[in-house]
Amino acid sequence: MRMYVLLIPVGMLLMLVSACTAQQPPSAPQKEAAPAGAQVQGDLRQVMRGILYPSSNVIFAVQDKNPAEIKPAADPTTATDPLASTYGGWTAVENAGIALAEAANLLILPGRKCSNGRAVPLQNADWPTLVQGLRDAGMKAYKAAQAKNQDNILDAAGDVTTACENCHSKYREKPGGEADRCM
Repeated sequence: MRMYVLLIPVGMLLMLVSACTAQQPPSAPQKEAAPAGAQVQGDLRQVMRGILYPSSNVIFAVQDKNPAEIKPAADPTTATDPLASTYGGWTAVENAGIALAEAANLLILPGRKCSNGRAVPLQNADWPTLVQGLRDAGMKAYKAAQAKNQDNILDAAGDVTTACENCHSKYREKPGGEADRCM
């Protein structure tokens, strides 16, 4: 019985001491680092030319062609046209939409540089909105391809064009020349 009588006040005292202890002020914000395991390999232009342009072109190519009617290449394993390759047709369009949406993640990795060596404008207030526009357009294309809906592909292609134009008009087509550009 004595033990319980002693433990209760000691427990309450410990709780009060921990509650009254001054908390450390929050540490200064540190430079944002890439998620664990994420590494930046290429500059923005390389990501654009390697992922975004080819994927966009697949979506643009099927605005007036039904992907289901595109014949596979004689040897689809060596085809350079994604629509005629082993994973061609609507699957290629699905993959292109997902590639656009996933590539948006690459555009927000800290440490990525523009081709002219400038940092990608992650700190600019409009950058997350522009990147989200790309992600949304990619997902719209993906869903249209999943549904095998040609009309929705037309809409999605328009959204891809808009997402690209919104960013390019601000960061690529700068009147100040190469030094002011980011691509």
